[in-house]
Amino acid sequence: MDIISCVIFDMDGVIVNTEPLHKKAYFKTFKFLDLDVSDELYHSLTGSSTINAFQKLINHFDLHLNPEELVLQKRAYFNELFITDSDLQLIEGVEDIIKYFYNNGTTLVLASSASNGTINRVFERFDLNKYFIGKLSGADLKESKPHPEIFENAAKLANTPKNKCIVIEDSDNGVIAANRAGIFCVGYRSEHSKMQTLATADMVIESFEELKKLPI
Repeated sequence: MDIISCVIFDMDGVIVNTEPLHKKAYFKTFKFLDLDVSDELYHSLTGSSTINAFQKLINHFDLHLNPEELVLQKRAYFNELFITDSDLQLIEGVEDIIKYFYNNGTTLVLASSASNGTINRVFERFDLNKYFIGKLSGADLKESKPHPEIFENAAKLANTPKNKCIVIEDSDNGVIAANRAGIFCVGYRSEHSKMQTLATADMVIESFEELKKLPI
């Protein structure tokens, strides 16, 4: 592969483990709506923006509800958990690999389906802003992963050819989005991302240390 000039990080399950908080917030919302959402159905939403996830559920259950109102309700639950829940931690080894790329002059961009508010709270809490040239939220885009738009925009933001970029993803929807964008995708097999095959990733890792073997 070519020398890597830009690394595009997903956030949930790659940089920080917000998934337990998101799951708790989703299921609080499901309980309020009296919806029986199976684990299989829930995991099929992984990598989607919140509004797209609720739109899928509205279609699945044939509900006559406003997805934007459900987003606000779920977000309120999440914000409460963000303050009170002790489960929120950086993924093991990710801070070290971020510093490794940054110190070697590699451009870093975040491309996450999370809202800007969530992204900014995570980056401020763990002091990550200084390492990244930009942060993209899928909530600002018309299309959600597995659509490639967010990764195409990330490469443009980095002003870097796609063949000199890599994407780090932990979800099948994210991996497919990177495939469709034509960007080399590293699938991170996270213990926090259940039922994700990473089948079409160009490379699969279980430790961020493995990324130090790539040419930069």
